Amino acid sequence: MKKLSIYVKTVALLVCLLFLVGCGGDAMDEDNIVLITERFFVQQTQEIWLNPQGYIGRAIRYQGMFFSQDWEGETFHMVVRFADDCCGGGGAIGFEVYIGDIEPFADDTWVEVTGILEFHDDGDGEILRLNVVSLIEMEERGASTVQI
Repeated sequence: MKKLSIYVKTVALLVCLLFLVGCGGDAMDEDNIVLITERFFVQQTQEIWLNPQGYIGRAIRYQGMFFSQDWEGETFHMVVRFADDCCGGGGAIGFEVYIGDIEPFADDTWVEVTGILEFHDDGDGEILRLNVVSLIEMEERGASTVQI
């Protein structure tokens, strides 16, 4: 019984590592896209922010709320959800998205975004953002607020 337990734990660990590291191949290969799910939204997003080198150049897909913000004469776009912790200290979590020629959605529109993770020099240093390949309005909304 003990050997079975160790085997199951080992297999589970390998599956998790394959998910986090990926299996190589083309970044837009459907089998290679990093899918951020609702249930683990905060954990998966934080993993990418804390270990960006393992994800740069890879396709990331998730759903959230589209927002635009003007800053010093430039408009920035983001797709986020709100994180909620026990003490009300949560905030927006997600990524800035570079949409190029894609028409922006109205704020708070529920979308699915797929983009290639990249570093972008915003003049104050490098930041993470998604270079959008696909931005789709979704009919069904997910949870706007997710648990930490």
